[in-house]
Amino acid sequence: MAQPVKLADDIMALVRREADLQSRSLAGQITHWLKIGRAIERSGAFDYGHIMAALAGERDTTELTEFEEIAWLDDFIEKMGYPMKAEETFFARRQVLCRGVGLDACGNLVCA
Repeated sequence: MAQPVKLADDIMALVRREADLQSRSLAGQITHWLKIGRAIERSGAFDYGHIMAALAGERDTTELTEFEEIAWLDDFIEKMGYPMKAEETFFARRQVLCRGVGLDACGNLVCA
């Protein structure tokens, strides 16, 4: 039985573009990419554990295969786009103490 899945708008834009280029339905394109991803993960050239270790700083990125490095970079960019809970807590505390909470466009310390 088919299952609905929510995907981010930017991912769906990629799917739509590639589906049009390859003359596939949206579901067909997603399925195609899923099968490719699964095959890569099962190959000897890709180990997601290596990627997770590199993201955690427990493995040097120079030890990753080419495929692992590509996946690591995607995950790294995604994770860097959002503050972690600890960062939010840190800056909230600084704001309460009326200490610098960031830099303005000119590089000057901003106090809340």
